[in-house]
Amino acid sequence: MATTRSASASRSRGGSLGIWPWLGLAVIIVIIDQFTKTLILGYYKLGDATYVTSFFNVVRAHNTGAAFSFLADHSGWQRWFFTAIGVAAAIFIVWMLKSHAGQKLFSFAMACILGGAIGNVVDRMMHGYVVDFLSFHAGNWYFPAFNAADSAITLGAICLIVDEIRRVRRGK
Repeated sequence: MATTRSASASRSRGGSLGIWPWLGLAVIIVIIDQFTKTLILGYYKLGDATYVTSFFNVVRAHNTGAAFSFLADHSGWQRWFFTAIGVAAAIFIVWMLKSHAGQKLFSFAMACILGGAIGNVVDRMMHGYVVDFLSFHAGNWYFPAFNAADSAITLGAICLIVDEIRRVRRGK
């Protein structure tokens, strides 16, 4: 006897496409991230900068730490530590996507974080550091340089917050 899934179960699992669109988005993010970093590595030396606007420069920076260069001044153990965290996060996110692929905003957020995490793990494995190149500043104050992967992770985090706020409001 054949079993059928309810419409709501099908939607919560993403219907017939499942996680594939979300994994596709993550792959696109990794490709964009690695392409932009390859351009920076090919055209810029470490420390080079190009003035773009009064508040934005393209630079080449290497980050051996985490966000905002956290732990960058340590002896090198952090490369493997942050790589392991990135791999563990990727595995967890794929598992979450399998369970929630039909929840569009949540899955979009997870795909952005997944793509960004993989992009930065690729850097750590290939170079021992993450390539950063987007530098925003105001006067003499500079925000830490970042990259496309970091932008995707940030966008994903914002979307997760919005998704949670919407979920809580629906529950009231």
